[in-house]
Amino acid sequence: DSVVSKDKDMVPYKIVKADNGDAWVEVSGKKMAPPEISAKVLQKMKKTAEDYLGAEVTEAVITVPAYFNDSQRQATKDAGRIAGLDVKRIINEPTAAALAYGMDKQRGDQKVAVYDLGGGTFDISIIEIAEIEGEHQFEVLSTNGDTFLGGE
Repeated sequence: DSVVSKDKDMVPYKIVKADNGDAWVEVSGKKMAPPEISAKVLQKMKKTAEDYLGAEVTEAVITVPAYFNDSQRQATKDAGRIAGLDVKRIINEPTAAALAYGMDKQRGDQKVAVYDLGGGTFDISIIEIAEIEGEHQFEVLSTNGDTFLGGE
């Protein structure tokens, strides 16, 4: 696909075709699926958190880009499990940004634009925050961006 072809020219590692047709990464002659790589990153983050807290970390809420499909979300959840985490929830990054900013403390319904100026991407998401029976529900209405326009 065109995105993978573009990635191949921009990354310092080798992207190869797996037996099932998926794009995998090859490092030092070892081929790895994206969920394996995610699991290694999550294992490292888990260890860093445990070292900092001085306690075992067993649960996590993991954020993913709003444009991730169901299989990508499930792969991320599987990566968390492989890393030794009980993944309580997978949430969209724009929702996490709105929560961190305190949008869940506002009263009433609202629509918010969340810009994500990432290391490799620039995205915008429109999220709707609805107050239902005192609880806030977040829904990503739309998301778009450029996966090759970012800070790196």
